[in-house]
Amino acid sequence: SSDGKPLTVELGANWVEGLGSNPVWRLAQKHKVKNVYSDYDSLLTYDQDGPADYSEAFEEFDEKFDKATKDAGYIQTENLQDTSVRAGLSLAGWKPRQDPYKQLADWWGWDFETAYPPEQSGFQFGIAGNNATFKHFSDETNLVIDQRGHNAWIIGEAMEFLTEDDPRLLLNTTVKKIHYGKEGVIIRNEDDTCIEAEFAICTFSVGVLQNDAVTFDPVLPRWKREAVEQFQMGTYTKIFLQFNESFWSDETQYFLYADPERGYYPLFQSLNAKGFLEGSNVLFATVVASQAYKVESQSDEETKDQILEVLRSMFPDKHVPEPTDFMYPRWTTTE
Repeated sequence: SSDGKPLTVELGANWVEGLGSNPVWRLAQKHKVKNVYSDYDSLLTYDQDGPADYSEAFEEFDEKFDKATKDAGYIQTENLQDTSVRAGLSLAGWKPRQDPYKQLADWWGWDFETAYPPEQSGFQFGIAGNNATFKHFSDETNLVIDQRGHNAWIIGEAMEFLTEDDPRLLLNTTVKKIHYGKEGVIIRNEDDTCIEAEFAICTFSVGVLQNDAVTFDPVLPRWKREAVEQFQMGTYTKIFLQFNESFWSDETQYFLYADPERGYYPLFQSLNAKGFLEGSNVLFATVVASQAYKVESQSDEETKDQILEVLRSMFPDKHVPEPTDFMYPRWTTTE
């Protein structure tokens, strides 16, 4: 950062979504995890020629999305045939076609949240999942900027019952095989150690379960494997750029870019904005799904050049320099 101190950015989950009675929100408060309200109205919009106002496209999307949510609720309560979010939105009158502004509104309203395009999202439970957070808890979303990381509340909870160097906590230990049956559970690790217990709770991610990273003996029953395969891991890639100074407005949280290619570097967020990591001069871009796969297979240099080209078209009257620091994770290539 500008004062020479190292800056920690969050590569993984970044928000507390839905406040109110959300248990994650309560734990974040309990452990004083530093966070800032994400104001989705604090945005500026651009296209290839610089600033552009396409707020009407956002308003139309919101109107049609509200209509679609009612249809999805009807499908669920009446136990009707499910469809895709794209079909549901289209039936509600939202047809972005090749309009870059409407396609961006589409991305901002759906992909940014779910990391999948509407074509690949189930309508009934896509909307139900949205309701479960934003209707059940609240529609507020807070970005975590705590320099300990978002997981500070998990560590805080663990420290309430674990002692220092607690032998029950095994870190850097990779599970390879799980034998289970009426007699109990035997867990075999990569380092040839094993753990025996009457019961075990398995909290592997869907990605681990789908890719057979752990062997179950006996094989999990078909109904469990079917449930596992119904979920898909979205790829949501945040690309961080730090500059010597900010050439963007520090009054604004979000900068949206409408490109003819849907989902091509559509969003930049400022960590320099008031109340965030002021003085950091950090912008981060978000790409998801097919764009995330492309970016993660590219070199840093290639991705940086593409982003700078976009930023220079967004800010034609500003000098957009080379970043002083640049980094992003590659989730799809991580074993």
